[in-house]
Amino acid sequence: MPRNIVLTLTGPDRVGVVEEVTRLVLGRGGNVESSRMARLGGEFAVLMLISAPESRLEGLEGDFEGLKAKGYTVGIAQAGSTAQEHEGWSPYHIAVDGADHEGIIHEVARYLAAHGISIEEMDSESSPAPTSGAPLFSMRALVLAPPDADDSWSAGIREIGDRLNLEIEVEPLPLDLQD
Repeated sequence: MPRNIVLTLTGPDRVGVVEEVTRLVLGRGGNVESSRMARLGGEFAVLMLISAPESRLEGLEGDFEGLKAKGYTVGIAQAGSTAQEHEGWSPYHIAVDGADHEGIIHEVARYLAAHGISIEEMDSESSPAPTSGAPLFSMRALVLAPPDADDSWSAGIREIGDRLNLEIEVEPLPLDLQD
């Protein structure tokens, strides 16, 4: 019977680290169901959802001792089943753009949490503006609003944008993107 686990790995960025991680997973009969990988500030971060036969998972963490000895931090956690957890919830895409400053992600996340809205995915970055070089912030998020949420939350998040001098767009997505 297959079991899903979440594997996290952070450490020095170097050529071949993804090959090594996936080789170890494959060696246990595992398959990478989904993943996110990025270099952040010179460190490399991996987040993977892996399915593997339960009978072959024992000792998986020990397989990563070689990477740990090279300065990587590895975490393995059993994934819970969330298929029914957000049934009936409505998906939205949120885009935030503007001048970078402290607290943008916190302000948006705090607002969403206060309204019972789940952040499913979020990516953000800061990059220099083409002409001035001033830092520009960009964030994209997929969120799920509960069935009892009214539409006022999206107006409220746009008000945060006005207050913080950011452009915030909220767009409902087709329900089939929730899967």
